Amino acid sequence: MKFVDEFRDPEKAQTLAREIRRLVASIDRAKQRPLQIMEVCGGHTHSIFRYGITQFLPDEVEFVHGPGCPVCVLPMGRVDDCVALAELPHVIFTTFGDAMRVPGSKKSLLKAKADGADVRMVYSPLDALKLAKDNPDREVIFFGLGFETTMPSTAMTVMQAKKEGLANFSLFCNHITIIPTIKAILDSPDLHLDGFLGPGHVSMVIGTRPYEFIAEQYGKPITISGFEPLDVLHSLWMVIKQIAEGRAEVENQYGRIVPRNGNERALAAVHEVFEPREFFEWRGLGSIEHSGVRVREAYADFDAERKFPVPNLKIADPKACQCGEVLKGLIKPQQCKVFGTTCTPEMPLGSLMVSTEGACAAYYNYGRIDTTGLKRNSQQRAATQLAAESLA
Repeated sequence: MKFVDEFRDPEKAQTLAREIRRLVASIDRAKQRPLQIMEVCGGHTHSIFRYGITQFLPDEVEFVHGPGCPVCVLPMGRVDDCVALAELPHVIFTTFGDAMRVPGSKKSLLKAKADGADVRMVYSPLDALKLAKDNPDREVIFFGLGFETTMPSTAMTVMQAKKEGLANFSLFCNHITIIPTIKAILDSPDLHLDGFLGPGHVSMVIGTRPYEFIAEQYGKPITISGFEPLDVLHSLWMVIKQIAEGRAEVENQYGRIVPRNGNERALAAVHEVFEPREFFEWRGLGSIEHSGVRVREAYADFDAERKFPVPNLKIADPKACQCGEVLKGLIKPQQCKVFGTTCTPEMPLGSLMVSTEGACAAYYNYGRIDTTGLKRNSQQRAATQLAAESLA
């Protein structure tokens, strides 16, 4: 295939949908309960809803939305740490745009900017490095976040800063890793998954080999998937075909991008600059062993956590917010009590409504959900509660 139109061919989509229905009809367990297929990556969640892929599928197939959105899983305490760093004197705090509006316990980075902090949106860590060169009298901090997809560019930027001796550049490292996260999900007693759509962008860096434990130890099939509609449908067909045939393997639908052994140069840069943290806290998932990375001692001069005071407090999410349950696949976004009412893209209460890869944002923007009805129900509940309180 050469052009994007070929990945969006309606006739091919219908053919794949028919084959999926045929396979599902042959699977005995699908007659007892829907097959639960987790798409790990938030990019897949948005593709599923943007292109209406669920409308092609039988009722016996259910997507479970995974934690593969790095902005969504950032705990509230780390957002507070960002705000604390941004509000230090003489600091320019730089971040990707979708992290600007993630709520902390008191404010977001966008609110900190409105209050006077010098917070700037950048498109890459190299933009932050240039700011450090252009402002030698200021401390420039780059907010590094994301899975293995964005780790290499951050690592190479830190290496470049060391090479050039830019003492006023540092990294606030919040990079996370996908494999320990999937293992934590598989070990969860609350979920009964039948297979996975593997993340395409992460796999472009790490390859397909790290996922082999999913098939070998847990007996679950996984297919690394691209992001176009036919990619997702084809990958789903591949997973269901494995289930129908009683197989559990790692298959690669996204072979045009993802090699088996990953990107060796990118992995080498990541290994040079970063080392695993013993634990890293995830929103909704708690602390997961070796699921995050920190800056190695050799690059300590460029580590914001070593250079500046960081509160490093654990802050619980608001009680009304059910981001954790959504991230673990226990509920759908519209089942959250505040979805579409007190939590919207304009006024987010939880991070899943903010990010371009967040499941709640996907449901809100593409899910064809009557948010007017949700707001009306919320207003009725509030009125009923007010009346009860006045009688009391």
